[in-house]
Amino acid sequence: MERSEEIKKAEKGAWLSIIVYILLSVLKLAVGYLGNSEALRADGLNNSTDVVVSVAVLIGLKISRKPADENHLYGHYRAESVSSLIAAMIMTLVGIQIIINAGRSFLLSDYSNPDMLTSWTALFGAFVLFFVYFYNRNLAKKLNSSSLMAAAQDSKSDALVSVGAFIGIIGAKFGMPWLDSFTAIIVGVIIIKTALSIFHEASTLLTDGFDQKRLALIRKTVEKTEGVLDVKDIKAREHGNKVYVDTTILVNPNLNVVESHKITEDIEKKMLVEHKNTFVLVHIEPYELKDLS
Repeated sequence: MERSEEIKKAEKGAWLSIIVYILLSVLKLAVGYLGNSEALRADGLNNSTDVVVSVAVLIGLKISRKPADENHLYGHYRAESVSSLIAAMIMTLVGIQIIINAGRSFLLSDYSNPDMLTSWTALFGAFVLFFVYFYNRNLAKKLNSSSLMAAAQDSKSDALVSVGAFIGIIGAKFGMPWLDSFTAIIVGVIIIKTALSIFHEASTLLTDGFDQKRLALIRKTVEKTEGVLDVKDIKAREHGNKVYVDTTILVNPNLNVVESHKITEDIEKKMLVEHKNTFVLVHIEPYELKDLS
């Protein structure tokens, strides 16, 4: 499957999130205000900002579809990571705002008396968002899309938020009026925790961070290639769903150019077979003759 086709499929996941979040935010905010539930209003506000998050993801995916040009020889795939960073920052701001508002109500004992309809609305929203989470998570894994995975994780946190809102509202109806505000505070904490996780992953990709265990597996692939006597250096970085590896190998200095080139071709073929979408640039250096004896 070509990368452009993969991105188009990822865009469908982003569009699904946008449509669902618009519908749920309108429903939760309306029912939350009419039913007097602070937890459901916080949940609805969270979903309304998630529309912005999903739009950011969609824009990142569209930019990443642009072909390589003279200023972006590796393509525009990292636009996905940038959109993930934007999503994380928006989520953090929303989480902080929810904690401030709910914390004020909790400390001042300014509790609400929510209607039962608000609890069923929250539970309905949770089921819908869990469906969106599983759909986008599976699609993100299939396409290796960091921004779509960020959107999926956001949907999961939102589903947990809705579950929390449901519990808080039920508690408020059965003798614990403080639980509605307290649940809203927990909602904010969950949102911030998820945002920090997304931020860490996206910033790692943008700064050329790479998992060392994964790099060790790639190194083994190079070492096991016939003709490779040692791996002097190896490093890797990610661009979208592609991995680019740079390695320096040591070979028998008595090999001619054709024989040495065949080793590099063998490495390239094995890399694509054993590590999907992984491309390698091989530099060859001679092994010391004294070490061959």
